[in-house]
Amino acid sequence: MPFDRRVWQECTTLRDASWQVHVICPKGEKQDTEAEVVLDGVSIHRYPLRPATGGPQGYAREYGLALAHTLWRALRLSKFDVVHACNPPDLLFLVAAVLKLRGARFVFDQHDLVPELYLSRFGRGEDALYRAVCLLERLTYRTADVVIATNESYRRTAIERGGKAPEDVVVVRSAPAVERFRRLPPEPALKRGAPHLLCYLGVMGPQDGVDYALRALAKLRDDCGRADWHAVFVGAGDTFDAMVRLAGELGLAERVEFTGRIPDADLLRYLSTADVCLAPDPRNPLNDVSTMNKIMEYMAMARPIVSFDLTEARVSAGEAAVYAAPNDELDFAKQIAGLLDDPEARRRMGEIGVARVSGPLSWRESATALLAAYGRAMNRTNAR
Repeated sequence: MPFDRRVWQECTTLRDASWQVHVICPKGEKQDTEAEVVLDGVSIHRYPLRPATGGPQGYAREYGLALAHTLWRALRLSKFDVVHACNPPDLLFLVAAVLKLRGARFVFDQHDLVPELYLSRFGRGEDALYRAVCLLERLTYRTADVVIATNESYRRTAIERGGKAPEDVVVVRSAPAVERFRRLPPEPALKRGAPHLLCYLGVMGPQDGVDYALRALAKLRDDCGRADWHAVFVGAGDTFDAMVRLAGELGLAERVEFTGRIPDADLLRYLSTADVCLAPDPRNPLNDVSTMNKIMEYMAMARPIVSFDLTEARVSAGEAAVYAAPNDELDFAKQIAGLLDDPEARRRMGEIGVARVSGPLSWRESATALLAAYGRAMNRTNAR
């Protein structure tokens, strides 16, 4: 924090509604490294945590330390009215259960469907670990007084699989703060001499589809005969180094630039210059029902989008995107080529995207839903 933009927007919305907000989270590696800091009226308490390595034992170590640090810091602070926990993993209900003994209500903010995440990321099928994560999800739902879902697909899961009452599940969509996404004059130099700039923004993990994007770009060059583009991939993650190697193996090293994480000011420069933005998340059990932050942020910058045809991608982007057949890299390449040849379509799609994130999908609407969820939690407190 505050790198996690969704949670930061939730914190500042609650602060503006007169809540006193404390955040317990890991330290960043290169930024957000202070142990204790107050930012814009939000108190942040960070603990050291090394990301998991080495398979299940590494995850057990990471999660065990995170739970211990979180509980210790929570118990040191004043008594809470509400404890708000985000996943993955579905383990923080253990901390919430302890705090509920002190009178707190538990708002579970479900960022990912962890059983689907397990299936999509590890490809091990419905084995013992899969059954374990399903159990943890059920226990989290059972402990929660109110569930915050990021979209209607997640809400339906909380009701049907989690057994939650419909009135106790509130949709708070991830939405960019549009005032932060200021369009700047395009900078042709960022295109590295090419007529067009393609841009990817986001995490680079096994399920995020950067490998699909790179293979699609190779097909854009080889099958579509297009050499009129430069691509920039903004972000970092577990597969960053592997994706840089893959770009080299595909002969794309001169056409594809990896920036890592960059300041917002530089991000706005790239997005303002981009002709087409990429959402290559492949269809799998998780991605099909998840809302992708990158799509929302592309729309805030009035950028046209190429996405695979996923259920929630269509809900988010509507006509602000064109959709390739799921996981079909050649079709993805052809959709890029079609947009590069149609500047009027790109302009129209950008306008549609801005209208969506400034209107029905705006954070203003999400903020209202968030405060309603807290009101529901507090009403449950009063009823008891």
